[in-house]
Amino acid sequence: MMKRKIVVAVTGASGAIYAKLLLDKLLSLQTQVAEVVVVMSDNAKQVWEFELDNNDHQAYPFKFYAKNDFMAPFASGSAKFDTMVVVPCSMGTLGRIASGVSDDLITRAADVILKERRKLILVARDTPFNLIHIRNMQTVTEAGGIICPAIPSYYSKPKTIEELAMTVVSRVIDLVGLENESYRWEGI
Repeated sequence: MMKRKIVVAVTGASGAIYAKLLLDKLLSLQTQVAEVVVVMSDNAKQVWEFELDNNDHQAYPFKFYAKNDFMAPFASGSAKFDTMVVVPCSMGTLGRIASGVSDDLITRAADVILKERRKLILVARDTPFNLIHIRNMQTVTEAGGIICPAIPSYYSKPKTIEELAMTVVSRVIDLVGLENESYRWEGI
């Protein structure tokens, strides 16, 4: 199996738990991962600290890049990052990606991933969707991206908020293409 080079982008949408659990999971799957890099918006840091009551995002051993660091390697297709996950993905970020607006490192990296025909996974975190959101999701999907809304499943009978959120993160890990021990629907 090819080791993945993954960009994790965190926006200011509610749902910092998804980003935290994804980063935790990527740490545990390091034998399958060549590199993980992270970029967070300013709002993402604030939401993380508010929702999770900590600033543990600073403690991860991954390389972090500033939101306007256009010299980051993954701002160019020549760096060969094969996967990008935006988690959680605000509707504003989704709209800028759909429109091709590369006004920060997150949207530039997403543009690069799409133009290079690599894997872009947007964990959309908003509800309800308006028609603009739906059309932006359609545009990203037609461009090759994957919309994976942060909609948890219940058939694994999660007992904690973390277990519930992990149903989404496990789906993201599957979409990235990593081997992962998680609940699989086997029917009744």
